Amino acid sequence: MDEGLQRACRRRACSRVPTAVLAAAAFVVVSVHALAGLSSAAAQTGGAQAPPRAAAEASSTTTAPVRPRPPARRPGAETAVTADRAHANTVSIVAGGTGSTALAAVTDLAAVLDDGDAFRVLPIVGSGGAQTVRDVRLLKGIDLGIASARALTLLSRPDAAGSRPDATGKLDDKISIVTKLFNEEIHVLVRSDAAAATLADLAEKPVAIGEPGSGTALIARDVFDRLGVSVTAVALPTDDAVEKLRSGEIAAVVLLSGKPVPALARLPAGPFRLLPLAYAKPLQADYLPAVLSAEDYPGLVAPGGAIETVAAGTVLFTPSWPKGSDRYKRIERFVEKLFPKLAALQAPPRHPKWRETSLAATVPGFSRFPAAEEWLRKNAPPPVSREQFDKFLASRRVAADDAATPADREKLFQEFLRWNETRARR
Repeated sequence: MDEGLQRACRRRACSRVPTAVLAAAAFVVVSVHALAGLSSAAAQTGGAQAPPRAAAEASSTTTAPVRPRPPARRPGAETAVTADRAHANTVSIVAGGTGSTALAAVTDLAAVLDDGDAFRVLPIVGSGGAQTVRDVRLLKGIDLGIASARALTLLSRPDAAGSRPDATGKLDDKISIVTKLFNEEIHVLVRSDAAAATLADLAEKPVAIGEPGSGTALIARDVFDRLGVSVTAVALPTDDAVEKLRSGEIAAVVLLSGKPVPALARLPAGPFRLLPLAYAKPLQADYLPAVLSAEDYPGLVAPGGAIETVAAGTVLFTPSWPKGSDRYKRIERFVEKLFPKLAALQAPPRHPKWRETSLAATVPGFSRFPAAEEWLRKNAPPPVSREQFDKFLASRRVAADDAATPADREKLFQEFLRWNETRARR
């Protein structure tokens, strides 16, 4: 084939390709429309033209009920709700260190007041004194604390803020007292072979007074200062201090805690004894007289004997939350749980120190938490009468000389309040 004829053939072949493509496309469009028409006709005639399986599927699709999907749960939403509920139903209380009477009291509160998920008390081991005050005021997760009322007064003195690193400044408008609890006694432990007969004999000697900022350290310094006894203060926890006393490295161990203190009660007879602390006039304005007996410490006190000492009252306190706030409501609920169950706390097997608690007792220099004040106003026994007080004095056979000092009168009054509350609960 010559060259001209070949070019003509190629032109005719190329012209057929678009024509074929257009024809195929037209066939597809016509087929789609035809199928659509058939579907429409089938729908109008009851679907007679549809295959049995297709008809069944179509019928199933159109007659099945529509079930709404459950809303998608945000990850962690249920956990967050549970956490909020647990937080609202839990109060945390920081108290003294392991083995302290204050921590034992919080453990008793947890045992008596816990009500599953509805209400819980969470005990927190603390250091006492200044650290407890700081923990309650500054840490978000702590609601209440237990500390010596005298320690609170010492920490809030104007002259203490600039002279002592453990001072916290004015506290009377920052904390409120829920209730006065019980008294804690000062224990002064020495070796049995020590020549010391009184606190004055410890002058210029190394004496362990607890850890820095603890309730023991605050009270010990105050007592030594008031009595004019200068010692070399050694900061040690109780167990370590007892071992150093055993080895003769220090002359004495001072401990503020409610009797009987387990760490001292379990000491065997022989190596140690308790040093008397007289209720001297410089101590009478802010402390109370107390005794430590052989029943309290069989290894430290001779059978039938007693060692005189002094005691300081402890309190359960909380920040002064605004009325109506979430934190206020939590403490209010705690008060409503605690106050009606004081009798249960004062019965065995709870710590015997609960028997010293009087809900109506006041703490000079500090106000009562408003919810506690309101509960007492609604539920406390009616005001006492002179006749009731006379009956109390007669039952105790108290002589006039027994109430000579303000501290003696305060002690008698607190005992009378407890006596009156016990009679009212019968």
